[in-house]
Amino acid sequence: MAQANPRESVQYIVEGGHRLKGTIAPSGNKNAALPIVAAALLTDQRVELHNVPRIRDVEALVELIASVGAETRWIDRNTLEIHAHTLRPAELDPDLCARIRASILLAGPMLARCGTVVLPPPGGDIIGRRRVDTHFLALKQLGAEIVTDSAYHFRAEKLRGADVFLDEPSVTATENALCAAVCAEGVTVLRNCASEPHVQDLAHFLMAMGARIDGVGTNCMTIHGGQPLTGCTHRIGPDHIEVGSLIGLAAVTGSDLTITGAGIEHLRSTLMNFERLGIRCEVSGDDLRIPPDQEMRVQADFGGHIPVISDQPWPAFPADTMSIALVTATQCDGVVMMFEKMFESRMFFVDKLIAMGARIVLCDPHRAIVAGPSNLRGARVESPDIRAGMAVLIAAMCAKGTSVINNAQQIERGYERIDERLNALGGRITRVPARQ
Repeated sequence: MAQANPRESVQYIVEGGHRLKGTIAPSGNKNAALPIVAAALLTDQRVELHNVPRIRDVEALVELIASVGAETRWIDRNTLEIHAHTLRPAELDPDLCARIRASILLAGPMLARCGTVVLPPPGGDIIGRRRVDTHFLALKQLGAEIVTDSAYHFRAEKLRGADVFLDEPSVTATENALCAAVCAEGVTVLRNCASEPHVQDLAHFLMAMGARIDGVGTNCMTIHGGQPLTGCTHRIGPDHIEVGSLIGLAAVTGSDLTITGAGIEHLRSTLMNFERLGIRCEVSGDDLRIPPDQEMRVQADFGGHIPVISDQPWPAFPADTMSIALVTATQCDGVVMMFEKMFESRMFFVDKLIAMGARIVLCDPHRAIVAGPSNLRGARVESPDIRAGMAVLIAAMCAKGTSVINNAQQIERGYERIDERLNALGGRITRVPARQ
């Protein structure tokens, strides 16, 4: 099967106003696949991963681990085999690292396995400053020496367990600390750590390799380090952010959509906040149905006050779903404030929605007031990052007329074959190389 050129610039031409109908399965969780691929370097035995999303970010990370000696092979479309029987403690490729934020996830595994790693600054979405301090503080407490110049130089003669308090519940810092701690001598206690579904998935993968971890799913995990790590087979769980994206898409297009294997246990905050926009879903086992023609009326707070939807650390509403909730709110009757607390540039994409006819006031880099419903119209817009790009695609699919989305390869960094999968449900998305 032909692979997307990682540097290819892509346009989506979207004919709006079409309802979707049918059943769709979410892809594997992107934010679980990335740390799990990195953590596969911790063992010299074969690892087989199932339900791996075949997206640009994952393929870039696979290319990166291959560049330091890991053998990688796609057994089928979504099954990846990794065999890191030998690794070179070389400086990681700056060009590959610049393509993805996830390159930072190699710090813990490479340090644990090789005792040293030189990591160029990671790339990724331009959504504001993304600290690496928490990674450094955690790894230092486990015995690493870190020098920074044009790259980050990590070295550790021996990792030792420690009582580590993270200065913020960073997902990727928690994942790096987990990978280092399972190889450290002694017991590590990670306090104020992240507990998102993808962090839990990584912990379960490490346990399948032989690690001993207590407290998975809480903000305090205890790792009994130094256990021998073996090869294993692991299936990556569904992407709850993609599920949230599909809920918003189905609601604004008036579609009848069923999401199979949705991972209901991880959707409580997502479903609660969509209900505040007047969108209700039907749960049947692990499947989720979004009925057509939802009421879509913003639910005021007690006393008639304007409600606020805000992101917070897990298990509260995920930051990566905020862009989706915001575009969904443009089609809901009422006024709501969206408060995105984590990234100071993530809200700046709303100018694309305003150009399409949305009524939004951007109060500051973190807060936007949305008044709906708005009659969106097709426009030529650009995808600035993964989640904002998906929000723009949702807007285009419910807008009147045709939209052209430039830089659509950003969407493909997080959503696998999204054009093909939505077209199979009745969407009208044409993917073409961007004109130079």
